[in-house]
Amino acid sequence: MKKIALAMLFAGVSLMAADGKALAAKCAACHGASFEKAALGKSAIVKGQSAGTIETSLKGYKAGTLNKAGMGALMKGQVATMSDADMKALASYIAGIK
Repeated sequence: MKKIALAMLFAGVSLMAADGKALAAKCAACHGASFEKAALGKSAIVKGQSAGTIETSLKGYKAGTLNKAGMGALMKGQVATMSDADMKALASYIAGIK
């Protein structure tokens, strides 16, 4: 019985794991499908940044402590519902784009 409960727990956790590619879909309108654009002609290009840098920026936007190129309020709204796991998955996905 314990083995079944453990298997169900792990299955549930893996189903709830953040999907960086799915999260990136809403970002593509401004940043481009490959994150090759300066969002609204203002921001730095995200493609080529490390996962750590991207994750730190996302967390800063969510906290309201980051306002790169005047994009703080807009980005805060975009990341407001993201969990730490979501931001990590998104950052890893973007950093892996070639």
